[in-house]
Amino acid sequence: MILKGSICALATPFRAADGALDLDAFERLIDAQLTGGTRGLVVAGSTGEAAALDDSEFSRLIECAVARVGGRVPVLAGSGLPATAKTIAQTRRAVAAGIDFALVVAPAYVRPTQEGMVRHFSEVADHAGVPIVLYNVPTRTACDLEPEAVARLAAHGNIVGIKEAVSDAQRMQDLLALKSDAFAVLSGDDPTAARAMLAGADGVVSVAANAAPAAFAQMCAACLRGDRAGAIALDQRLQPLYAALGVEPNPIPLKWALSRLGFGDAGLRLPLTVLNADHHAIVADALAGLGMVEAAAAVG
Repeated sequence: MILKGSICALATPFRAADGALDLDAFERLIDAQLTGGTRGLVVAGSTGEAAALDDSEFSRLIECAVARVGGRVPVLAGSGLPATAKTIAQTRRAVAAGIDFALVVAPAYVRPTQEGMVRHFSEVADHAGVPIVLYNVPTRTACDLEPEAVARLAAHGNIVGIKEAVSDAQRMQDLLALKSDAFAVLSGDDPTAARAMLAGADGVVSVAANAAPAAFAQMCAACLRGDRAGAIALDQRLQPLYAALGVEPNPIPLKWALSRLGFGDAGLRLPLTVLNADHHAIVADALAGLGMVEAAAAVG
């Protein structure tokens, strides 16, 4: 199991009638990812509304994904919580459900120091029982795992990579200096993912891949084989989708897009609310520009 190319941060569909998990839509979304060339799947991350899942839903969602994937690509689970002991417990819960890697976000809201984060991730890696991928996303967590701290953590034998959502090119260059066969560097920012991969990043954990798995996988593949012109051309086609999926906080626009493509209802769990109607045309136009609505209608 390697972490490379297009890795989709899966949305979690809920049923319109009662708000429960829509595992049928979830399985169809997984199938579409695998058919499109996605190289890995993240379950119950921020895109998957992990904060709104109870423990049994968290486990059932992972078990469903692991069974559907059947070992064809790695399955990661978002198991990071603000407290270290709770993160270890959540990661062990994900391990029991069958994951290959844990994607562990920096502790949100509590604002630890760099030393605190090094100790947090080290403890999780020591006790969780599965390889750990760090996840840095300061816009959500209010703390920033800096490259010097990542360098210390990369030496831990059970920490095998980082998803970096800071879009700054210098930040990516600093992290790429740490890349090795034992430590993967992944972008966590769709709009700058092509730039990161052309600079040497191993892949990207993507939101947009939910809605356009084949197009996104092709762009990643072009980057990884060094086809700069092809990668840039494919990335330019995807830029309107990236912009559309950012008109409201993720995963609000994505859930509406997936509902248009036949993957469940557009509804989210509070405090997230359904996409404002003022933005519907922007998202619909982005999907249409990639031929996704027509493709979904043909399948349906």
